[in-house]
Amino acid sequence: MGTTRPRGSSTVSWCTSGFAGRRAGAGGLGEVLERDGQGEAVTTSEHGAAVSRVAAPTVLFWAAKAASTALGEAASDFSIRVMPPVLAVLVGFALFVIALAFQLTRRRYIPEAYWLTVAAVGIFGTMAADVVHVVLGLPYAVSAAFYALVLAAVFIAWWWVERTLSVHDVTTTRRELFYWAAVVGTFAMGTALGDFAAVTLGLGYAASTALFAVLILVPALGYRILRWNGVFAFWFAYVLTRPVGASVADWLGKPIAEGGVGMGSGWVSLGFVLVMVGLVGVMRRQLVRPAAARVTRAA
Repeated sequence: MGTTRPRGSSTVSWCTSGFAGRRAGAGGLGEVLERDGQGEAVTTSEHGAAVSRVAAPTVLFWAAKAASTALGEAASDFSIRVMPPVLAVLVGFALFVIALAFQLTRRRYIPEAYWLTVAAVGIFGTMAADVVHVVLGLPYAVSAAFYALVLAAVFIAWWWVERTLSVHDVTTTRRELFYWAAVVGTFAMGTALGDFAAVTLGLGYAASTALFAVLILVPALGYRILRWNGVFAFWFAYVLTRPVGASVADWLGKPIAEGGVGMGSGWVSLGFVLVMVGLVGVMRRQLVRPAAARVTRAA
């Protein structure tokens, strides 16, 4: 049997090595189910290291993350257009709860379950940000600040309880609940930031896309060149991918009179669904290949 890593170990060093390239181990072979210090089931690898239940940051991860944010924006706009807003929010919330419940039953990273949940968060997170602005009448700057405080509270509570914010340490249900709470906060905050730039500042969707595409280089360069902490750089980038994807979706879907291309939110949603399916398929094959290689070596 493998050994279980102590609670909150290797918080910085383990995460910083994986900001842009480390893949979460999960081929399935050689993994065993153990109990952590609190009696919860934890999947460990053949080397005894606990296996994360969520995706590690790779190039494909960031591509899928950007696509999921665009999908969330377009799908949210489309659903509100074809059904009453209250019903649309309820449907979005139900989809999020169902996807999250399914994801929480996985003991290791499964691309299909994980990215379905991210897509559901993208839709519901967009609606949550829009509700604060439309229903409560708060300016985008205020709603962005509100969700920034919510996100900060989640991170503080997460660190206080678990002593780690690393995605590589998401090996228990409690840590995963903190993780998804943070993800919802980043989507809502990123949505408000994107709307603030495009609408309040009057940049429009194309210029807003360019602005956040440049800003997202800050955490990447900070991590690579300035040796920023990997946890900080990851979540910094995670927030900024939201307005990038949302601005792209708005630019493609909004009418020409509003500064968009005029494709319509329905077609944009369908297009990004296909992109997500393709990316998840590639991720699935990447998980299968190492497992097949281990079988070949063992034969």
